[in-house]
Amino acid sequence: MIEGDAPTRRTAPATLHDVAREAGVSLATASRSLNGSARKVNEEYRERVLAAAAKLGYTPNLSAQAVARGTSTTVALLVADIADPYFSSLAAGVVGAAGDDRLIVTMAETKRDSARELELVRAMRGQRPRVMILAGSRDIGDPNAAALEAELTAYEQTGGRAVFVSESDLPFRTLPLANRAGGRDLAVALHELGYRRFTALAGPETLRTAHDRIAGFAEGLASVGAQLPADRLVRSSFTRDGGYDAMRRLLEAGIGDTQLVFALNDVMAMGAMSAIRDAGLEPGRDLAVAGFDDIPTVRDVTPRLTSVRMPLERIGEQALRLALEDGADAASARASSTDVSTEVVLRESTPGPAA
Repeated sequence: MIEGDAPTRRTAPATLHDVAREAGVSLATASRSLNGSARKVNEEYRERVLAAAAKLGYTPNLSAQAVARGTSTTVALLVADIADPYFSSLAAGVVGAAGDDRLIVTMAETKRDSARELELVRAMRGQRPRVMILAGSRDIGDPNAAALEAELTAYEQTGGRAVFVSESDLPFRTLPLANRAGGRDLAVALHELGYRRFTALAGPETLRTAHDRIAGFAEGLASVGAQLPADRLVRSSFTRDGGYDAMRRLLEAGIGDTQLVFALNDVMAMGAMSAIRDAGLEPGRDLAVAGFDDIPTVRDVTPRLTSVRMPLERIGEQALRLALEDGADAASARASSTDVSTEVVLRESTPGPAA
């Protein structure tokens, strides 16, 4: 230390006791004023407490509040792939709705790994979030389903609310999505454009979203007297690179008389279009392409991508509203949820087959 300089003083953070003393109120009144208690506080006292807290630089201990209340002001959102625009759009809806209720959203990525998802749920339980939203597609025959159910049951027993986005067999609040209906409507719309010979790029067979979308697509084709042969289904990861790889393999094997490739999500479709271009072909002209979700990016690619519109931000909002809904237990909340409607959006990537 340079001679003559005053020593640097460290002061301890202000406590709730300090705020109460400064405001001239009881500790209970200070606590209720700052912590959002349901018990009404005299407005004059509340303003004095807020002024004292600002003067002293007091910051509430959120961890202590969570312990005292059993929950916090946090919403925990688990997504499969944080880089996928599907999940970022859904997260935007959750964040927007959370802001209306003065809640804070934290997000974690499961990487479509049910074991990782279970670990994250266990870790987040310790933070006592008010709501936990699981937004990734469920796995059919998930070996971790029983353990996940036990964790979420214990979480709800301490006052939390769990919500699944997309269909789930577990007994918690669920916002089911119209994946099957959307696939069915897309098949019918493409058939009306004149397409008759299809190939599909699908995700893993155990992924419920992929299963429902391809099942709906097959049902739609069957309803107009067409079909998707088993040898026209190419499986890969549910990502942009998965779409590229699946399309590359299809092109190397020969596309035969395929007129249109249906990729089960938009990022796969964009990967497929890149593979088509790399093979010296033109998407939309030499081979039509359709996707699913209608993420914002598909309106800016060339050609613009035909897709099935999912109202992703509204889905995020509805998921949080379902969690915060009072007077409904998990079973009744699940039963009262309705499919979020979809819409087929036809664009230049499916101009109709050449005459």
